[in-house]
This record gives sequence, C-alpha cells and structure tokens, in this order.
Amino acid sequence: MYVEGDKMLTETERAEFKENFKLKGDPRITGIGKILRDYSLDELPQLCNVLAGEMSLVGPRPKLPEEIHLYGEKVDKLLSVKPGLTGYWQVHRISSASDENMRKMDMYYIDNRSLVLDLKLIAKTVVLVVKGANG
Repeated sequence: MYVEGDKMLTETERAEFKENFKLKGDPRITGIGKILRDYSLDELPQLCNVLAGEMSLVGPRPKLPEEIHLYGEKVDKLLSVKPGLTGYWQVHRISSASDENMRKMDMYYIDNRSLVLDLKLIAKTVVLVVKGANG
C-alpha cells in the first residue's frame, strides 16, 4: 500500500471501508501490491502465525476488533476456533458476498469443520493461488 494511502480515499470510499472493512479496486494498493494480492503472496507472513500456533491453515479469517460485534450472539462460537490462513468463503470466491453472507459462511465452516472439509478447502486454495484468482 502507498504510504499515507488513507489520504487517497474519497469520502465514499472511506464510508465503504468503514462499513465493509474492504474496498473493491482499493486505490491505496501499489502495482506490486496488486500482484502480491492476486497471487496471495501477501498471506505468506501469516504462515509464521500458523507455525507459532496462533492461527490454523483453515478457519474463519481473522477479524478486526471493529468487526467482532457484527457476529452478535455467535461471537463466542467464532472466537472458539483459531482464525485461518484460508477459509470457506475465500475459496468459494464470493468476494462480492455481503458481510452477512460471509459471516454465515464462517458459521457454516465452524459447524461443519472436519479434516475432509479442510483438505478440500486447502486444495481449492492451492488451485486459486496458482491461477492468480485472488482478485
């Protein structure tokens, strides 16, 4: 991202980020940053968190403190599992899904997690990374 990239955002983009915690076509991302994101190379440092036991390979994505309250009464269920490097909604490529749908997919994963599901999600993640289909 650009240094002081937040200054590049329009008021509309600031409002979108505040609501969704992400921006489609984020203007703060440099050209190299876009390549890193397209091939999920920006996720590699999180492998250190997996190796340290702070994260899992598969699970709900880590949430910002501002997002936790959006899980309402299901927040304890969310926090009962380690966040993952990849997860259910990431491999289903529903980046345009509403935040509510992403939360439902997080809960689906938590309710149905198993070694078989994790292996399927890891395999799908590898395919998406090789294809550079992170956009």
